[in-house]
Amino acid sequence: MAEAMKATVASMLKGIDRYNPENLTTLEKYIEIQARENAYDLEANLAVLKLYQFNPSQYRLSVVQMILLKALTNLPHTDFVLCKCLIDQQNLDHDDIKHIVYLHDLLETCHFKTFWVKMASSPNGIYCRKQSTSNLARNNRKFICHVVNITFQSIEKDTLSTFLGGLPDFQLKAWMNKYGWKEYGNNLVFISNQEGNIKTKNITEKIDFDSVAAIMSLTR
Repeated sequence: MAEAMKATVASMLKGIDRYNPENLTTLEKYIEIQARENAYDLEANLAVLKLYQFNPSQYRLSVVQMILLKALTNLPHTDFVLCKCLIDQQNLDHDDIKHIVYLHDLLETCHFKTFWVKMASSPNGIYCRKQSTSNLARNNRKFICHVVNITFQSIEKDTLSTFLGGLPDFQLKAWMNKYGWKEYGNNLVFISNQEGNIKTKNITEKIDFDSVAAIMSLTR
């Protein structure tokens, strides 16, 4: 259903009609579908936040929560910051919004263990559907695996499990298989040889005659 609505929404956001408040009902429905079906459309979500700025009386907290949670799944891209910049300070100060911003900060600073603890203690109603919570956790694990993949050569299996939210062994192995990580002795998981990923880069700097002449004139 998300794919079916995507083209409709894209045409709706063209030109001056992008800021027509009559589009809000359709756009809000589209965001709910994104949350339910694990789809994502940043442009549509930003348009909703902009419409809320222009029409504060139509602001809906639950929709903004969904938008921020969807942006949270797209780290390491800067979508979350873009969305946050379109929310007025008064609305950012709401406890539920502050909690989601805190979750983003924990992920971005790689405090993964604390992230899962705070996720579990999230305020009631912060997630509109159980399915969207499951999708959120899965997408957050993808980001954490991305960080692990570019940071570690090897990692303790227990630490990896903690990073991914205390997964049981069979689920942890599924994630390890997905990323090609291998378990070996002493409770260690081999991630990759980071030295082998280092690529040399030749930097060529072009200096024109005028630049050299200016420098030489200063040394006379």
